[in-house]
Amino acid sequence: MASCQPRFWMGLGAMILSCGLVACAVGPSFERPATPRSAMTYNYQEDPTGTIAADGTEQHFSRGAEIAADWWRLFNCPKLDAVVLESIANNPSLQAAQASLRQSEDNLRAGYGIFFPQISAGFQPTRQQFSSARFGQNSTTSIFSLYTLSTTATYVLDVFGGERRTVESLGAQVDVEYYNAEGTYLALSGNVVNAIVAEAAYEAEIDATQQLIGFLREQASITGAQAEAGVVPYSNLLSIRSELATTQATLPPLRQQLAHTRHLLATLAGVESGDWAPPRVTFAELTLPDDVPVSLASDLIRQRPDILVAEAQLHVASAQIGVATAALFPSFALNANYGLNSTSLSTLFGSSAAFWTLGASLATPVIQGPTLWYQRKAAIDAYQQALANYRQTVLAAFAQVADALDAMQHDAETLGAQSQALRAAAEALHLIEANYQAGTVNYLQVLIADYQFQQAKLGYIQAMGQRFQDTGALFVALGGGWWNATENPIRRS
Repeated sequence: MASCQPRFWMGLGAMILSCGLVACAVGPSFERPATPRSAMTYNYQEDPTGTIAADGTEQHFSRGAEIAADWWRLFNCPKLDAVVLESIANNPSLQAAQASLRQSEDNLRAGYGIFFPQISAGFQPTRQQFSSARFGQNSTTSIFSLYTLSTTATYVLDVFGGERRTVESLGAQVDVEYYNAEGTYLALSGNVVNAIVAEAAYEAEIDATQQLIGFLREQASITGAQAEAGVVPYSNLLSIRSELATTQATLPPLRQQLAHTRHLLATLAGVESGDWAPPRVTFAELTLPDDVPVSLASDLIRQRPDILVAEAQLHVASAQIGVATAALFPSFALNANYGLNSTSLSTLFGSSAAFWTLGASLATPVIQGPTLWYQRKAAIDAYQQALANYRQTVLAAFAQVADALDAMQHDAETLGAQSQALRAAAEALHLIEANYQAGTVNYLQVLIADYQFQQAKLGYIQAMGQRFQDTGALFVALGGGWWNATENPIRRS
């Protein structure tokens, strides 16, 4: 028995080595799409270099500058930083994306097993009855025991590379899940920033609206007294009451939006809305970044997670063409079996109990109809679909960055106009109050000036909030700088 084992394993190893040397991989080898030649600017004409000065801040776009991974810190708000970090640590969607990444990595590791011999062992004790009548004998039947101890080895020869293409597809799927996780991380940080800014805006709008309602109530009271005295027509009072009711009707939706925003922040932070309240942030605690990095258009396709996901899906589709192509060709495998059998346990390990087989198998499609051919054609069609989706993703990404750049310019213009309106309303209010103190105007005119000031303040608040949100949207559109992180929460094994 000792001399049989080396010959058996040496013969099996030689067959595996000789067949492995002639293996090839059919199907296309994946090449990542080239950068579009037109990827020079985001806008049809030259990209903007910055915004006008508005409310004391002029934003500059630093073309080609690196984006920090923790870009939200540019708003210089510790409360905002704390919510973002808490959300990154506890958000279930991000945890699900990380688990999906680990699953794809484990599937890839499992797929590599095809390149190793599959060895199994077994022990089979049986009780058998032998009938001599089968051989024309008249002797009585005999009953005996048979003990079989065997080892079976199977090795698939990936001659045409179908298995390698399958593993390549699994590797590309790991890339899909990795960039999906990075996209979830980016969306999470962007949503937190957007929600914090929205919370500050709703708080300020509610405060301004409540002051408006107070002014209108005073104005209605004074006008009512004047109408009873016959100084002003009753229609004036009705107009003020209508304005008061309209303004009061805007307050519940603002409160509802504020509540929804706080609930959203709790959800993003991974806690129940009844157990956690986000910190209250005001615009005074937020700083608008004045130096904004803007990635080159040619770099965007190597940074945006959604583009990289589309590219990885294109790689998966390319590998599947190879898998479908390999299915058209024969498949080969080496099979070996080594074992011991005996009618008695005491003689099972004797030299005469050994047996072994060594061979190869070939399986080839003979009559499959059009099945395999059209399966390959379907794989090619899937690749064309993935390529079109990739192009669409790139186009949408470029448009999103262009939209954000334009929005920031227009936000500055809007805020500048709203700021001028607020200053004018404040100056008018100051003059009216001075005249009221001098006795040249009545109190009703003061209330009207106060109302106009609060209306201008509402417009200013909305413009300021939009400027903050669009600045955050630009960072998200550019990919968020996750590739520059020293401690990225998304890890690949």
